[in-house]
Amino acid sequence: MGGNRELAERFIASLEARDWDQEYPGDWHLRPKVVIADEQHGVVWFEWNLDGHIDDAMAFFEFADGLITRITDFWPEPYEPPSGREHLTERW
Repeated sequence: MGGNRELAERFIASLEARDWDQEYPGDWHLRPKVVIADEQHGVVWFEWNLDGHIDDAMAFFEFADGLITRITDFWPEPYEPPSGREHLTERW
């Protein structure tokens, strides 16, 4: 069970480090507050900071075979994605 918890923590750390191919603009930062995971599901409650505005958000994870297979995140306030990033969001 610790493996998936660590996987979720590493994912958030990778986001904070900007360790990916696509750029996402802004000087934002993430800080995990609570990380819970079992064999199939996990959740990270994290604080995000964008230009001095601090709030909380949550990301729900699904795992299979030691991999993250799905992530659904929820942000407290609706916002328009930066130009050129609309394809990365889905409204609920």
